[in-house]
Amino acid sequence: MIHIRKGTFQECIDLSYKISEFNTPYKIEEYKTRCNGKHLPLIAEIKNQPIGYKIGYDRFKNGNFYSWMGGVLLKFRRMGIASSLANFQEKWATKNGFTSILLKTRKKHNGMIAFSLNRSFVIVKITPTIPAKESRIWMQKTLTSKKIKVT
Repeated sequence: MIHIRKGTFQECIDLSYKISEFNTPYKIEEYKTRCNGKHLPLIAEIKNQPIGYKIGYDRFKNGNFYSWMGGVLLKFRRMGIASSLANFQEKWATKNGFTSILLKTRKKHNGMIAFSLNRSFVIVKITPTIPAKESRIWMQKTLTSKKIKVT
């Protein structure tokens, strides 16, 4: 059974070092700098073992909750963990007055793009780079105005 809970920056960092897509994971100073206001670090666990994380914060102060970083250990992918983390984040963001979730990924992360599109995100901006696979893809999802209880 998947358990989602609020976590710490260090737990997120520890997991990020175990996820191959992250070439150079951020250090704790970056987490503290970015997340100095309203933020939410989440940890996914199975049998008390951390297997995934998702962290977001109020980056733009405009009603968008920025879903900054996240990942699931390779061994635990395709088990609904990323969806469970995203569901928790979206419910929390709605409860805390945010009107949408905004994220940025890279063109080379096809899995993340497909995952986001399947969750009703739309592409709102593309920032081209060279090489093209590093181009930034900005995606946004409008949240429901319906109040959802988060425990």
